[in-house]
Amino acid sequence: MQPEMVEWNTSYVLWLVSTFKYNEVEADILEKIRVAKEQDPENFCLAACYLEQRGKKGEDVKDEARELAVKILGNPVSSYNGMRAILSVYSDYISIDEAISLAEEALELHPDERYLKRCAALCLKWKIRYFSDSHANQSMIDRAVSLHEEVISLYPHSSFVKKIDLANIHAKSNNGMAKADQMFQDLLRMDPEPAEKQLLYNKYAKYLHIDRKYHDQSLWFHMKAAEIPVRSFYRANSIDLLEKIKNKSWNRKGREIEEFLENLQEP
Repeated sequence: MQPEMVEWNTSYVLWLVSTFKYNEVEADILEKIRVAKEQDPENFCLAACYLEQRGKKGEDVKDEARELAVKILGNPVSSYNGMRAILSVYSDYISIDEAISLAEEALELHPDERYLKRCAALCLKWKIRYFSDSHANQSMIDRAVSLHEEVISLYPHSSFVKKIDLANIHAKSNNGMAKADQMFQDLLRMDPEPAEKQLLYNKYAKYLHIDRKYHDQSLWFHMKAAEIPVRSFYRANSIDLLEKIKNKSWNRKGREIEEFLENLQEP
């Protein structure tokens, strides 16, 4: 309605990008990002999102990302300053270790900023949980535990997902499995909204499969996530994993999973 309002257009484009969280954006949306970036050149969050989408399309964005990171470090801290987005670019297209170093550098410059503590905690979680060949050591795990505990206390009203992250990090710690089990049991006894319950079941199913090797229980929780009638990434992810397991010749529960998926109601 008011296309001349640069800030509104930037916010609209960032919202469009968020709807493609786990996928490449379509060509027309990438063009919208490019145009918005030209109109709002000082918006580093938008610039980082543009780099991320170009990286997904195979472009080499390393040098531009490092240049942008320097600008972001010199900018006032806020959840809209581009730090979270540039860390994602670093993690995906440079290295997770450089992402951690960047987050820690920002935190050294602003040691009391809770948003930067959240960013640093996020990078350490990525390293420990998703980079299995990176061999995170115990001191790094201890740092991640400490940061997550602090972030949970600083964001008490949005700590549900962080508690799940913390439980998963404990699972990678020396002698931390009992703590992880206890945290998940505490979360399972809660009564969150259906979408949060779906997320919890999906994450717990993966924990049971990867960390505990309890494969039958893992399948059961993926089913519980899938049967909650909420359309989400986590529901789709659990269904996709069940489909893959169903087709494995060695899995004795293949027929049971097949019947479950056939009878599953769409939200």
